[in-house]
Amino acid sequence: MSNCVHPLIIAHRGASADYPENTRDAFVGAGIQGSDWVELDVRLASDGALIVNHDPWYHDLRMVWDTPSSERPVESLLLAEAIHICATYPEHPMGINVEIKGPSEDLDDNHDHYRNAIVERSLAAIDEVSRSISSSSVGASSSDVVRILISSFDREIVDLVRELGGPATSLLLLDDLSDAELLQVCEQGHTAVNPVERVVTPEFMKRCAGVGLSVNVWTVDDPQRLRELAEMCVDGVVTNVPAVARDAISTTWE
Repeated sequence: MSNCVHPLIIAHRGASADYPENTRDAFVGAGIQGSDWVELDVRLASDGALIVNHDPWYHDLRMVWDTPSSERPVESLLLAEAIHICATYPEHPMGINVEIKGPSEDLDDNHDHYRNAIVERSLAAIDEVSRSISSSSVGASSSDVVRILISSFDREIVDLVRELGGPATSLLLLDDLSDAELLQVCEQGHTAVNPVERVVTPEFMKRCAGVGLSVNVWTVDDPQRLRELAEMCVDGVVTNVPAVARDAISTTWE
């Protein structure tokens, strides 16, 4: 039996192995499959609306940043809509890991403007929908009702969220960081890192614990690897198959 706390099951773009990713069906499916949290992606449309979409383009190859939200595909949700679906799932409201996508290369010199706009608009949308949900929950504050973690590969984005006093933040990692770099992440006020699966080892976990950073690993579907990560005491696993992940990790506590 493990001495760790059961890691959070975080549905990658919803239950994306069984439903179209980043859609209402995928988020509801995540709830059905017992997810604790949902991870989703947000991009800025040409009119400033926040669109839940992973790639810089829609399936029809139109660029998200160059398309008004009124012309988005019917299945594409606004950020506030997606948060509401997850945070008000009837059986067990889910937390939401909002991955803010950085500017595309074809935005020329407008990268800083894009970062400022998407962060400020995301924080405003999160605050508005959180207040709306909490107003219908007697005696609860918005932070009690809506659990949010903002992550990004773009360090400037998560740093800006911290500067503006937004929700908890996590830096997405494709590679390991040195002890000094991990400490700097912590000192900037970020509470977690979200590393790609291949980075995570017992030694990596020890170094993160040493500076007080939580670790949410992505993207893991293999049951054996999920059990290994649970034994390492990771805080969360991002997975396309939430039901499989929950079954696999539960055996660690048997």
